[in-house]
Amino acid sequence: QVQLVESGGGLVQAGGSLRLSCAASGRTFSSWSMGWFRQAPGQEREFVAAISRSGGTADYADPVKGRFTISRDNAKNTVYLQMNSLKPEDTAVYYCAADRGSYGSRWSHEYDFWGQGTQVTVSS
Repeated sequence: QVQLVESGGGLVQAGGSLRLSCAASGRTFSSWSMGWFRQAPGQEREFVAAISRSGGTADYADPVKGRFTISRDNAKNTVYLQMNSLKPEDTAVYYCAADRGSYGSRWSHEYDFWGQGTQVTVSS
């Protein structure tokens, strides 16, 4: 069992930055690849970024590539999402999730545990 708690969301102007954190319970954090997803009102949940168990491999959705960076600190049981050059279309609830696979999937159904989400609002 893994419990995930996101933090760091908020209101920011377009062009600004936010850093999301996701703290995981348990002593096996390094056994899980991790992902970030987001869901805007009236939209389906979509993949944002994923990182492998070791942190050596990362994957990004095209809309965030070059602006967002996923990282993890296995000693702190935490995964991060650094979001720069934010746009109004980045407004959504952001969720972190844990995947038993090695590299982190783009498919939400492959994730085993989810956090409660943190709201990110980008004003124009």
